[in-house]
Amino acid sequence: MKCRPRHDRDQHTKTQEFGASRHQLDAMQPNANNRHGTPANGDGSTSPQCTHAAALPGEGSCQHVGDVHIQLGSVHGETGENAGSRHHPRLGTQSRPHSHSHSEVRGTQDGGPDLEEQNGSSFSEFRYLLQWLYKSLPYLLILSIKLLTQHLTGISLGIGLLTTFMYANKSIVNQVFLRERHSRLQCVWLLVFLVGSSLLIYYTFYSQRLHYSLIFLSPKVDFMSFWEVLWIVGITDFILKFLFMSFKCVVLLLPSLLVSSKSKGYCYMLLEEFCQFYRTVVPVPVWFQYLVGLREHDSTLGWCFGVLLALLYLVLKLLGFFGNLKNLRRVLRAFCTQPSYGTAASKRQCAEAEDICAICQAEFRKPVLLICQHIFCDECIALWFNREKTCPLCRTVISDHVNKWKDGATSAHLQVY
Repeated sequence: MKCRPRHDRDQHTKTQEFGASRHQLDAMQPNANNRHGTPANGDGSTSPQCTHAAALPGEGSCQHVGDVHIQLGSVHGETGENAGSRHHPRLGTQSRPHSHSHSEVRGTQDGGPDLEEQNGSSFSEFRYLLQWLYKSLPYLLILSIKLLTQHLTGISLGIGLLTTFMYANKSIVNQVFLRERHSRLQCVWLLVFLVGSSLLIYYTFYSQRLHYSLIFLSPKVDFMSFWEVLWIVGITDFILKFLFMSFKCVVLLLPSLLVSSKSKGYCYMLLEEFCQFYRTVVPVPVWFQYLVGLREHDSTLGWCFGVLLALLYLVLKLLGFFGNLKNLRRVLRAFCTQPSYGTAASKRQCAEAEDICAICQAEFRKPVLLICQHIFCDECIALWFNREKTCPLCRTVISDHVNKWKDGATSAHLQVY
């Protein structure tokens, strides 16, 4: 193999560089740097090619006849591109682990993956629960129907007692609020309705002697059954509410000439406190007899265990008994004294207030001067202090405590134990 003369090689190299650069300007494509010329032989045919890389960009390569002529410009451009392409991936490869590490640290600090796993597990458990309920729905429906048919009498009676109590309680509160304008016919109807409901229940279940529990006697019921005990206690509690609500209707029917509206409020409060006190005492004999008779085995150990439970129940009831007794004594003292919230106002003081009560917006009736020098009707301010402690105008504290139950309301609490 013979190498071409130096002059020919330089001239051929310059020609190729000029053609390659012109072709790059026309095409404006970076991939043109990778193109390779395929010169033909003297006979017009192509032949295999061999290349020799130059040590420097300015030097040529030793080429043989039929070899491929490498464009030094393209090699130089390709070298720059490859260098740039090699440089940027290195930056990317270096920055990617850094950002990845930051994201891992942030994710660890925020607890993102753990939180997502917890949310996913809780959602899956909730979904399984819904699936179980969906599959168990027919069986639960069957059991519910069985329980309803088995305790249909008790459930129906409980719903009836609850609706009766809500209706009577709301009606009594409305009539007390109307004061002298209340309907006597409505009060008589409520009285008859409550007494009749109580007598009807006791007459229907006369064989069980449920009325014995009102006077601390033992009804004729099997005390070994927990549901029977709840039956006795629940019926007795509602009957006591009906009886004391009937007493409130009697007080409401009394004429205002005999008992003022203010005194009636103290009567309602006293009746309600005494009702609550009595309702806490009535279930004691029933539960005591049930707990003493609660023995799984006919043995001395079972009997001692039942007596121990009964004594523990009595201790707890005694602790609550003294608290209720304290409240009853306080209410009884207020009923006897009926403290006034102020002094009687003079005519000059009423004239300065323009003879108009700020509560009822009418002329003063038995005007009362409070310590804050504001004047109101005696009955109006008494009704106000049934729920508030301060003056309606300046918010000065007048009363030490709120006198509950003066509006004729009855507690909806069910005394079970």
